[in-house]
Amino acid sequence: MQTLPVPTQPASSQTSVDTMIHRRQTRPVQVGTITIGGGHPVVVQSMINEDTMDIEGATAAVRRLHEIGCEIVRVTVPSVGHATAVGKIKQKLAETYQPVPLVADVHHNGMKIALEVAKYVDKVRINPGLYVFEKPKSDRTEYTPTEFAEIGDKIRQTLEPLVVSLRDQGKAMRIGVNHGSLAERMLFTYGDTPEGMVESALEFIKICESLDFQNIVISLKASRVPVMVAANRLMVKRMDELGMNYPLHLGVTEAGDGEYGRIKSTAGIGTLLAAGIGDTIRVSLTEAPEKEIPVCYSILQALGLRKTMVEYVACPSCGRTLFNLEEVLHKVREATKHLTGLDIAVMGCIVNGPGEMADADYGYVGKQPGFISLYRGRDEIKKVPENQGVEELINLIKADGRWVDP
Repeated sequence: MQTLPVPTQPASSQTSVDTMIHRRQTRPVQVGTITIGGGHPVVVQSMINEDTMDIEGATAAVRRLHEIGCEIVRVTVPSVGHATAVGKIKQKLAETYQPVPLVADVHHNGMKIALEVAKYVDKVRINPGLYVFEKPKSDRTEYTPTEFAEIGDKIRQTLEPLVVSLRDQGKAMRIGVNHGSLAERMLFTYGDTPEGMVESALEFIKICESLDFQNIVISLKASRVPVMVAANRLMVKRMDELGMNYPLHLGVTEAGDGEYGRIKSTAGIGTLLAAGIGDTIRVSLTEAPEKEIPVCYSILQALGLRKTMVEYVACPSCGRTLFNLEEVLHKVREATKHLTGLDIAVMGCIVNGPGEMADADYGYVGKQPGFISLYRGRDEIKKVPENQGVEELINLIKADGRWVDP
C-alpha cells in the first residue's frame, strides 16, 4: 500500500484559491451616458417590441424598460421612415422623461437607413451577414479569391459612410454577428461554424480600424449555447492575437420563453461572464421585454458582478428543519427585499446553519423548536420566539443603522 505524505499544515492554509472574477480588459465605448467596457459594470440591455413609427407607444416602451433598470434600449429600424421616427422618440424622451441611450437595429442593405438613424441614436447595430446582402446562387460550388475580394470592396464602400458619420459624431457601432445569418461566402469558406462568425466580425472591424474608428462593440450570438460560447471564446483569442480589445455584448439569441429560456440564457451568458468575458448582456426571451431585466440582474448578482438586490442564502430544507422554511423565507424576503446590498441567510437548523451562512450580514436560524437564533455575521446576537423572528430581525438591522423604509 502506498503511503501518502502527511501535510504539515491544513490544506486550506497552503494555497489561496481566488474566488474573484477577473474581467478581460477592454477599451471603453461610450453609448450616450453609459460606458461599455473599460472596467465599468456589466451593462444591461433589452429591446422594445413596438413599431418605432408609433411614436407614443415606442416612447412609453423605452421609458418602461429604463425605469426598471435597462440601461441601453434597442429599437428596430427597417426603413428610412422608421429612422426619422426614432429622432422623434429621442426628442420626446428628453422632453417628457430623460435622455435614454438608444441603439438602432439596421438589417438588409441598410446604408441609407443607417446614415439617417445615426443622426439620432447613440449606437447603430449592423449585422455583417445582412448589411450588404449577397443573393445566394443555387448552382454555386465555390467563391473564387476574386469574387471574395470584390464583395469585400463593396462592403467597404457601403460601410465607410456610416463609419465616418459615427466617428465624426463620437457615436458607437455594434458589429452583431448571428450564427443563423452568416453571409453566403462565409458559409462557403468557413462553414456554419464559430470560425465563420469570428471572421465575419473581423472583416468589419478591420474596415472600421482602417478609417480610424474604434468605438465598437462586438456580439456573436447563436441559439445554441455551445456555439455561442465557442464563438465568443474564439473571438477573444483572435482579438488577443491581433492586439484588439473591443468589448463584447453577450446573448443567446432566440432563447425562447419560460424557465428553459432563462436557463438557456444563463448557461451561455453566465459561462462566459464567469471566465471574465463580456461587458454588456441581453437575455432574449419570447416574452415582454420587461421580463428580461430581472434575469440579467440575477445573473450578474449570482456571479458577484453587480449588487442590485438582497442576496438570500437559504438551505433546501430537510428532516432536521425546525420550521416551515419556504414560508419563513417568503416572510423574510417580503420584509427585507428593499435593502439592496445586504446578504441575509435563512437556515432551517443548527447543523449547517452558522457555517453555510458565514458570509451573510444577518442570519435567521432554527436552533431549537419554537425559537429562532438571530446572527450578525458569525455571531449569535439573540434567541427569540419563532413568531417574533421576522420582527426581531428587522429590529436588529435597525439597531445597526442599516435599515431604510421601503
